[in-house]
Amino acid sequence: MLNTPTRRTRGIPLPWGNAYGLARTLLALGTAGTLAFSSSATLFRPVATMGEYPLCHDMAAGGAFCLVPRGQFDLLRWLCVAVLLVVASGWRPRLTALPHAYIGFSVFSGIAIGDGGDQITWILSLLLALVALGDGRRWHWRTPGPRTDDEPASRATRAWALLGASAWTVARLQMAILYFQAGAAKLPHTEWADGSAMYYWANNSSFGFPEWLRPLTDHVVYSPVGVAALTWLPIALELALAASPVMSQRARWILLPLGIAFHLGIAALMGLWSFAFAMWAGLFLLLSPVGHSFPLLSPDRSRKKTAPSYAPATPGDVSPATL
Repeated sequence: MLNTPTRRTRGIPLPWGNAYGLARTLLALGTAGTLAFSSSATLFRPVATMGEYPLCHDMAAGGAFCLVPRGQFDLLRWLCVAVLLVVASGWRPRLTALPHAYIGFSVFSGIAIGDGGDQITWILSLLLALVALGDGRRWHWRTPGPRTDDEPASRATRAWALLGASAWTVARLQMAILYFQAGAAKLPHTEWADGSAMYYWANNSSFGFPEWLRPLTDHVVYSPVGVAALTWLPIALELALAASPVMSQRARWILLPLGIAFHLGIAALMGLWSFAFAMWAGLFLLLSPVGHSFPLLSPDRSRKKTAPSYAPATPGDVSPATL
């Protein structure tokens, strides 16, 4: 995993590895879970002082749930789930890029119980659409083969590579800023500074720890040392993740499992599963090199590394050859 070479064209890393594909899959599964495991009556309902969702004002009027009658929300919801499962499978990223981003926008702007995870999903799916539009592979899991410096790339390929690498870089900066804000915003508050904040969150009526875990978590939450560690360690990790763009790649690989475990803990303890899927996707974009491929995720990992898989034959061939 650590030594996988990044393919480039004239100094631009080609972004079409399976790391970005894994991020797309996680984003799609998070949104699909929200739509599949929540009823239309739960997702689309009145909110005090706001009105009945979807509000369909201004930009939100372009969302999918503003374009059909309320009686068809269930049908549209399951249609969106089907499309998202196709996205998650990795099939034809170029064709599924824009539908994925549009569904992400429609869910974020249309549902009454949206959270930060839905907003992150929409932003990242939009940025990843700019990567996927240049990806001509049949499956986003396939690992592009190596190319040599004397193997010419078409002008269109270089343009798509530049667009995709730039979008990935913007996503990385977005995640770094998000983690910096999450960590720094806690510091002025007394409960976070004195190490007691997680005691109050653990007993919160909406996001408190589940009863079935209380026999384990209470030993930590009701211990001064335990609750202080549970309060301060997330801040330290969030600030470390915010600084990751200026760290070595080796340090980023160390942070990756820590970040995954952190959001798994939030999901298990507070029930924020769609948020976890969005943040896991963001972690892979934040901490993986642009264009990285994880060998264990590649169905063609048994192929020889010298096997050609990138051969733009004409100016119209705008991406790695279909695999």
